[in-house]
Amino acid sequence: MAGFSLLTLGVAGMVLPILQGMLFLALGLFVLRDQYSWARRGMEKLSSRWPRQVGQVEALEGRLIGWSERQGERLRRLLPR
Repeated sequence: MAGFSLLTLGVAGMVLPILQGMLFLALGLFVLRDQYSWARRGMEKLSSRWPRQVGQVEALEGRLIGWSERQGERLRRLLPR
């Protein structure tokens, strides 16, 4: 749902001057890349064009996943069973 919403914002941003269309398109592809082969191919094209930026977003994703796992563990320790 979020990926398709980002893609929709990206398409709108291509014609509206207040939105960064390419950014939203890239984020939408990033979110959908594990579910759809067309999104994976799009991410490969973006990765070949902007490898450093895609690597930074993937590193951020890894940090956010690690943070959420640590927070989940912390909550499990704090909550009574």
